Amino acid sequence: MAIKRSTKKNKVKQNNSKGKSTLWRKVGYYALRGLIAFFVLSILWVIALRFINPPITYLMLTRGFERKAAGKEWKIDKKWLDYEDISDNLKRAAIAGEDAHFLTHNGFDTEAIKQAFEKNKAGKKLRGGSTISQQTAKNVFLWPGRSWFRKGLETYFTLLIEGLWSKKRILEVYLNVIEMGQGVYGAEAASQYYFHKSGKSLTKKEAALIIAVLPSPQKWDARRPSNWVNRRANAIVRYMHVYEIPE
Repeated sequence: MAIKRSTKKNKVKQNNSKGKSTLWRKVGYYALRGLIAFFVLSILWVIALRFINPPITYLMLTRGFERKAAGKEWKIDKKWLDYEDISDNLKRAAIAGEDAHFLTHNGFDTEAIKQAFEKNKAGKKLRGGSTISQQTAKNVFLWPGRSWFRKGLETYFTLLIEGLWSKKRILEVYLNVIEMGQGVYGAEAASQYYFHKSGKSLTKKEAALIIAVLPSPQKWDARRPSNWVNRRANAIVRYMHVYEIPE
């Protein structure tokens, strides 16, 4: 009798083990299918936006709802401007002020990342490290926030746009979707908002002022620049002639 009871217990254990094994196989199967679907869909999404202009971004919607919650009017001021129509002054200012190695890196400026890491270790205020490609990726494909998961997705989408878009397309999208003021997105809307003129005809100083407020477009204003913003704009103007732009 003791032998029979032991056999029954062993059978129960074996059945439980088989059940768990089957469950994990199913979980693994569906996880793999989900991962493959994500890669396929994300690649198709990036390819589509190589030819189609992004209509809106998550950040634009978030800022709109934040304004409503604060009792302000809903505002998403944007108007697409093709690359050829954007002032060359603004293109050069963006590269000079935001990403000096834009034309030569593969999406990541390792030197800038290293400097940002050292400043963070030293307890200094962290600014930058992100390239124009990274900023484009997170603005177009992701949501605002800070986490390792989001950073991983940002890296992934940065690699995709660097591989599937041209530098010209990356800069075009960047200058059309980036937040440039309160409820203001892109070169044309910012030019009209700050200087009452088209983004086609910005002067060097006007272009530099728009780029100078990008670290904090909710706080700073290119029409009434603080001393810091004005100094940064002047520095951008001084170096604009050094940088080439995508043709």
